Amino acid sequence: MENKVGVFICTGYGIAEALDIEALTKVANDEYHVSFCKSISACEEPDIQSVIDDIKSEGLNKIVIAGVSPRYYTKNSFPDDVIVEHIPLREQVVWCQPPNEEDTQMMAEDYLRMYIAKVQKMSVPEPFQSEEEINKTVMVVGGGITGITAALETARAGYDVKLVEKTDKLGGWLGKQYKSTPTKPPYRDLEETGIDLLISEIENNSKIAIYKSAATSKITGAPGLFDVTVTSIDNGDSVDSFRVGSIIQATGWKPAEPRDSLPYGKVEDVIRNVELEEIVKTNGRIIRPSDGKEVKSIAFIQCGGSPDKKHHSFCSSICCLTSLKQALYLRELDENSKAYIFYEFLRTPGHYEDFYRRAQEDTGIFLTRGDVADVTRGTDGKLTVSAKNTMQGENIQVEVDLVVLAAGMVPNAADGEAIRLYEDAKIAAEKGDSEIQRDAAAKKIEELKQHEGTQILNLDYRQGPDLPALQYGFPDSHFICFPYESRRTGIYPAGAVRQPMDGLSSKEDGTGAALKAIQCIEMTSRGEAVHPRAGDKSYPDFFLQRCTQCKRCTEECPFGVINEDEKGTPLLQTTRCRRCGICLGACPERIVSFKDYSVEIITSMIRAVEVPEEFDEKPRILALLCENDAYPAMDLMGQHRLQYNPFVRVIPVRCLGSVNVVWISEAISAGFDGILLIGCKYGDDYQCHFCKGSELAASREENIREKLEQMALENERVELHQLQISEYGQLQEIFNNFAEVIEKYGMNPFKGM
Repeated sequence: MENKVGVFICTGYGIAEALDIEALTKVANDEYHVSFCKSISACEEPDIQSVIDDIKSEGLNKIVIAGVSPRYYTKNSFPDDVIVEHIPLREQVVWCQPPNEEDTQMMAEDYLRMYIAKVQKMSVPEPFQSEEEINKTVMVVGGGITGITAALETARAGYDVKLVEKTDKLGGWLGKQYKSTPTKPPYRDLEETGIDLLISEIENNSKIAIYKSAATSKITGAPGLFDVTVTSIDNGDSVDSFRVGSIIQATGWKPAEPRDSLPYGKVEDVIRNVELEEIVKTNGRIIRPSDGKEVKSIAFIQCGGSPDKKHHSFCSSICCLTSLKQALYLRELDENSKAYIFYEFLRTPGHYEDFYRRAQEDTGIFLTRGDVADVTRGTDGKLTVSAKNTMQGENIQVEVDLVVLAAGMVPNAADGEAIRLYEDAKIAAEKGDSEIQRDAAAKKIEELKQHEGTQILNLDYRQGPDLPALQYGFPDSHFICFPYESRRTGIYPAGAVRQPMDGLSSKEDGTGAALKAIQCIEMTSRGEAVHPRAGDKSYPDFFLQRCTQCKRCTEECPFGVINEDEKGTPLLQTTRCRRCGICLGACPERIVSFKDYSVEIITSMIRAVEVPEEFDEKPRILALLCENDAYPAMDLMGQHRLQYNPFVRVIPVRCLGSVNVVWISEAISAGFDGILLIGCKYGDDYQCHFCKGSELAASREENIREKLEQMALENERVELHQLQISEYGQLQEIFNNFAEVIEKYGMNPFKGM
């Protein structure tokens, strides 16, 4: 189709007062000979309707609106078959540069050139349509409170559900509890769990098929097209095979083993909190496991391992509440009984503080901060608990019938030992003193790659059979912005497998995951991406005729989108794709492209910048900014009227991981004097929106250094930074400080060649 490009230059918002609109119009008409160019007084709703009218009357199929940031367009009123690009002249030029200055005008004109060049190379994305029908059934793995809630909410929304539970009974840990902590005001009285009613409801729901004593032995395919094999836990025989559209992993948790300094398993009547629940649930009273005698006193020892960094270093958040609840069990069953709670820190989040006060008011519950040094058993069966460093600064002893350890929550997801070995092997590979050591470590990594998680889901992904996990075993995702997302598109962890939580929070989590699973199905059926680029209709195209089977795209994709055949040729599973473009950045042969994002498109933007001659002493700095944090920070910088160096030219990229090294060489060849790469922060505490993209960009830095060495240029001409959106002030510093670095090293010797 013929390009009919229209350019609309906004004169409102102070733009006309700061820039020469006539000169901008000449760039569009005289340099690029666009089909249509017009000045408009405003470019937001409802004024944008005039632009839409011109699009229709002039038959335009690609337009550039030079005005306000695209982040201010709350809805898209433009025709679906028209490409629209917005230049944030207001936020990123007028608000950040002095008005009517030569450099300010040059910046605005360059941005107009860049975006006209961009739309000329772009094509309208056509949504991916699978040859097979997208299935809209949701599978829930795990029949505890999270899984039950997710299944019920999904069915209530009108979708069929397959629920797979490994035991012969639904309910999970909540089904083993005697009572629950309060879930409603005034947060003082214990409540019934209500799990039996939910089990009855789910078992009588015609839209939910339940498989008990079963597990998923194999899952192939992708969102909308997952093929699942379910086998019997008892004998391994195949139970059923079916297709689903999305998956909720609600596989729950298991109690952590208490730390070695506590005598669990060594001294009789020293038990964990989960075992006490089962005793009360089964007997309706508290008896000692050793002799069945009625318990009149209990010592509760908090953090049975959790705060010990050598053992289990994260807090499980609900252990303290459980001990308070179980102390009330004892007191309600016998008003003459006594409960002693030894703690390092006592945590009762939110409204549960009222429940804590309720326990404090009970004269038979004694709370003291201190370290339990020893637990011994006398000949009479009594247990003596010795504690030191108590709140009073004294060492104390109490004699009780039973000791209960608050066991932390460990997710039923990743195999912690496998993760530890995997991380150790990676460190060994990086620090190996000899090639033999490094090769041995690399071999170990390959062996462990298939064990990033325990084999619960049994995914047929080249990256491993389960969800990649963080250091504590919880599934890896962007937990700040997209809490139910995982690095396997269409698979949503929820409940205590995602993070430690109580029954009420697990129900809320199950509901949230159900909504995400439904959203994934519907968006996949329309050929759209899910978060972070929700609604994106583009998808990668691989020109396989030039593929060298280097496997970089398959190895670096964070989302397991690409499998490979026996020769190493990539096999794209399109509905898994999150449209980050990391495969585009990884490919040395540049065979990966999107219709609206490609090596050629960004290259055309780089070449469109008018680079002054060396004697003009006006350097040019290219800044490639991640669209999720760094680029929006530009808008915030503008809103706060923070001025930055006028020689910087910014191009947003989908993810820093999508940056191809060819853009660096193109920029240097075009005369740019320096290049900034700015992406999301990465790591466990603040994650890149595409999980590994920013980290991958950092790991590829060596490739950039090699390219600079080949061109006999200083390494300092390229800098890489991580930034979160709230750090817009640092963005100003990065730009200005880098400009000083470039001034120190001088102009690019390739300028003008």
